[in-house]
Amino acid sequence: MLNLAAPELLRTQLFLAGEWISTAHSGRVVVTNPANNERLAELPYGGREEAKLAIEAAYQAQKQWANVPAKQRAALLMRLHAAMLAHQDDLAMILTAEQGKPLAEAKGEIAYGASYVEWFAEEAKRLYGDVIPSLSNDSRIIVMKQPVGVVSAITPWNFPNAMLARKIAPALAAGCAIVCKPANATPLSALALATLIDRCGFPKGLVSVLVGNTQEIGHELTTHPWVRKVTFTGSTAVGKQLLAQCAGTVKRTSMELGGNAPFIVFDDADVDAAVRAAVASKFRNAGQTCVCSDRFFIQAGVYEAFVAKFADAISRLTLGPGWEDGVDIGPLVNETAANSVLELIEEAVASGANLLAGGKRSLLGDCFVEPTLLVNVTPGMRVCREESFGPVAAVMRFETEQDVMALANNVEVGLAAYFFSENIGRVWRVAEALEFGMVGINEAIISNAAAPFGGIKQSGHGREGSKYGLDDYTEVKYLCMGGLSS
Repeated sequence: MLNLAAPELLRTQLFLAGEWISTAHSGRVVVTNPANNERLAELPYGGREEAKLAIEAAYQAQKQWANVPAKQRAALLMRLHAAMLAHQDDLAMILTAEQGKPLAEAKGEIAYGASYVEWFAEEAKRLYGDVIPSLSNDSRIIVMKQPVGVVSAITPWNFPNAMLARKIAPALAAGCAIVCKPANATPLSALALATLIDRCGFPKGLVSVLVGNTQEIGHELTTHPWVRKVTFTGSTAVGKQLLAQCAGTVKRTSMELGGNAPFIVFDDADVDAAVRAAVASKFRNAGQTCVCSDRFFIQAGVYEAFVAKFADAISRLTLGPGWEDGVDIGPLVNETAANSVLELIEEAVASGANLLAGGKRSLLGDCFVEPTLLVNVTPGMRVCREESFGPVAAVMRFETEQDVMALANNVEVGLAAYFFSENIGRVWRVAEALEFGMVGINEAIISNAAAPFGGIKQSGHGREGSKYGLDDYTEVKYLCMGGLSS
């Protein structure tokens, strides 16, 4: 078992309508550590009935929560922010155990998730409306924002704390209730967060966390008429299915879907800075992030220097279990994920790519894949067409700015992109021409609570974080006040 300072954070029940419950279902959710396949916990198997109960409780709780003054909602969220930071070490230990990322990185995720709670606690008091000049003297036009209602949130396994925190926080700040379905692979972080929410004094039923039958729970969360908004982070393929299910009741949706980020280095770039950023972008969380760089485009004039320095930096990365000191990269989430990444590497090499680093499964275990560098890659290879979601950097050479823009934009998704240049004219041209929702310019770590996180094209719609992130949980109501002439 984990050596936690607060062992009560490791919960093995569902959090439904303010109560910790088990279920009568025969199935169980088994959570294992990907680094050593150790069984961490068994959880009850929730399904359609549990989802209905959670939605009904949320519906009742939301009516009262919407009338709570914004200052009081903000105070409770600030209490949650403080609790997350107070238990940062324990929350990180749980996260590393079930997801695999290095402990230092897990601690960073807890702080990152808490920053969204803090941000939206502050924004709760700034949910402003408008007064619009009327066309006549005897009327007034007022615009106000009201909570959308009950929200359902479906989150992935790669950031099991932060992805949930940045959905729960704006929902509660806006006056909504929320029913959460975390990934079955990493539910312990979500339940630990629910424990803190319960302690902080939020009304019962306002937040529920369910695990179990993904199809049954997901169907209820996307079709129940009392759910007015669905927010999802995950693959584009699953996002399309959820959108179709939401269409029957015309729900509001926020979709943060897959990416295939280009990383472009121009001849005028600071190559050393670009290499440092490339390592941070590509190998954070073992490449299991939707915004990590997948396709590396290096201009001919700096290609050789960049590749040599990039290969050297990759060779210095330490692979190992997340709880060990000095580890840079942990395991992938499971053996299936590792196998998929290895298939991409093998296909690329078979098609003519050259392997400069890594490329194999590590002797550390079935879920460990060596940090890998492929060169002489071509755009038609699957490692370039698809999001690898693993520690694989695919490098291509380009000649002109026009060439690389065509290559970078030639994908159906548009979440994040990165480029390095010290030419101010090029910075503006490229930044405006890239068909992506977020662009890092001489910077590879771009996500923070003050900025709008989200994509375009088949990477989804809606934004998380920033002032725009709160709008996604509100409805705009227009009031026309007439008969005001004396």
